[in-house]
Amino acid sequence: MLLASWLSLSPLAAQDTRPPEAAMSGAAPAASAARLTPTAWPYERSFDDSLELLLRQGFDRPEQALQRVRAMQKDRAMARHSLPLLLAEGRLLVLAGEFTPAQALADRLAQHPEARDAALLLQAEWADRQGQGIRATALARQALAGLSLHCPSSASLQSVQASGAGGRSALPAACDFRLSWSALRLIERNQIRSGTLPLAEATVQWALALAQAGGDRHLAANSMGTLAMLAQMQDQAEQAKRWLVQARQLAQGDALALFKVKNYEAFVASHRQDHAAKLRALEECVELARQADAPRWLAQAQSNLADAYLQLKQPARALEVARQALPLFEQRGDIRIQRTIRHNMAVAYVQLGDYEQAKREVARIEAMSQGLVDQGLRVQELRELGEAWTEAGQFKEGLAAYHLERRLSAELVEMNRASALQQLQLKYDSERKQRDLELLQRDQALVDHQLANRQRVQQVGVAVALLLGLSLILVAAMVQRVRAAHKRLRANEQLLKAQSERDPLTDLANRRHFLAVMQEHARREFHGALLMVDIDHFKHVNDQHGHGVGDVVICEVARRLSLAVRAEDLVVRWGGEEFLVFAPGIAPEDLLPLAQRVLQGIGGEPVASSEGPLRITVSIGCAHFPLQPSGLPQHWEQAVNWADMALYTAKSRGRNRAAAIVTVKAGDRQALQQIEADFDAACSSERVQLQQVLGPGA
Repeated sequence: MLLASWLSLSPLAAQDTRPPEAAMSGAAPAASAARLTPTAWPYERSFDDSLELLLRQGFDRPEQALQRVRAMQKDRAMARHSLPLLLAEGRLLVLAGEFTPAQALADRLAQHPEARDAALLLQAEWADRQGQGIRATALARQALAGLSLHCPSSASLQSVQASGAGGRSALPAACDFRLSWSALRLIERNQIRSGTLPLAEATVQWALALAQAGGDRHLAANSMGTLAMLAQMQDQAEQAKRWLVQARQLAQGDALALFKVKNYEAFVASHRQDHAAKLRALEECVELARQADAPRWLAQAQSNLADAYLQLKQPARALEVARQALPLFEQRGDIRIQRTIRHNMAVAYVQLGDYEQAKREVARIEAMSQGLVDQGLRVQELRELGEAWTEAGQFKEGLAAYHLERRLSAELVEMNRASALQQLQLKYDSERKQRDLELLQRDQALVDHQLANRQRVQQVGVAVALLLGLSLILVAAMVQRVRAAHKRLRANEQLLKAQSERDPLTDLANRRHFLAVMQEHARREFHGALLMVDIDHFKHVNDQHGHGVGDVVICEVARRLSLAVRAEDLVVRWGGEEFLVFAPGIAPEDLLPLAQRVLQGIGGEPVASSEGPLRITVSIGCAHFPLQPSGLPQHWEQAVNWADMALYTAKSRGRNRAAAIVTVKAGDRQALQQIEADFDAACSSERVQLQQVLGPGA
């Protein structure tokens, strides 16, 4: 949960160290400033520098900053700055957690055409503080579309800087680079959460170019810290170090900028599994905040420190600092960081054995969500909570968190897949319409040619016969081309359907193909066997060797699994490191030998990788349907759930083994449902008989 805290660092900052009143005295703008168009935001650099400093001070004490802004609004000399002051008031209200008056100010700003983009950005910042990441990103994109009309693109800024002509002269007078930077910051957060790291890196590069062109060392240092974080997330350790060195150099003399750079250092250390370096960096953040008498910085550092203590298995210290940080964010109404802190508290309570308090914290998080939390963040919370429950021996709660995480992960994968398919379909439709247009144009040309031929027929009889024959030949050729085009279209449609039913990494069938098979062969009652296969400790492979090696392991396991099963069996990549085998027509007594072949085939030999040979094992949950001895019919989705429960049992008993459901004592459907509701208890009471097969070396 540490990433959420890094992404929450406030963008409000400035390098101008003069008192705000010095540049807000109402003096006329510099004579060299370009004249703004009627629809441009009323941006004046000297005034904006000082107003940004006031916003920076308001990050910790927004009420005091609000008083100063409202006093300036009453000053007649500030009349021409009324809209920027109105935006500043709204942003300070967001920092203070007063969202309703902030929304009212956004509505007032939206009534001015030149302030529409600023109003959208204010609404985006309000949504972000409320934990509505997707809405905040959409509003930020709308704001950026208008703001970027007055600011250079990323490519043009980088070109100017490469030529040595950087600095504020590279920015048009109407470009409010700080508003654009803030919009890019919100967009970048959502890109990071959704895992599109190359897109996030391009967004941050644009923000960095704007900050450098505007001469704002604080924002530039912040962007460099983000680039260091992104480089480390993409296993570019040396590049991450270089960005951190540059960020530290820019942050010298600016306590808040140095605070943020130290946060990024802690994140990079965490990603490298250097917990000691991470703890040192976060403790330095706490000390910086205390020296600056900055309560909000301090609370933010304590929130990150709680996560560090959890990773070091020090739940009591984690709980202590989390409790210290929580009240300020509750006062400010910052839902996003409240969720992070309460989640860390829930994990700490589980580690301490206070399960009832942990459940209460989880209930508070659920009540706080209201369906507005990003799906990816929720999946991450459930994964960490499920691991904590399992490590504490609370398998029922761990299983519930595991199933919910699986369902949300599947929904997230399906959303991404549907989006990708929609993009492919749009591209395909566009190409098809273009081909149809070309055919129509050719048909029209043919008709025009035939009309000309008819005119010539009236003059020369012989020419008529020749031209008529030529026309017939052309028509036949066009008919053949149309038929060939339709044939290619049908082939492309079949290819697109086949591609949508294959996993791109392993070339195995995916869930979509499995659902199609089930609709054809098992609409009501399921017959056959299912094996749910999960790679043991796969997270450790990614953490220790990188995602590239992780992909090699997944592909090799997929290959060995395909060789171990029968030719008529269907092997499906179910999601992440999980596979599903559907064995139709297999006899019940052949199920355990099949599971033994899979265990031996995958774990019998190390997997070769760039990091050296890796010992990889799997856990298997399997069952033959209908379940014996009752023979009660079941839907295929229920069959998958039974195999899944058996898999969880195999993992909880030590992994590198198969757990097969042999018999289930249930006389009717209601008894089956009761067993499903508490599978562990059913196993303990011998209503479910499991047979275990150990893997190689177990």
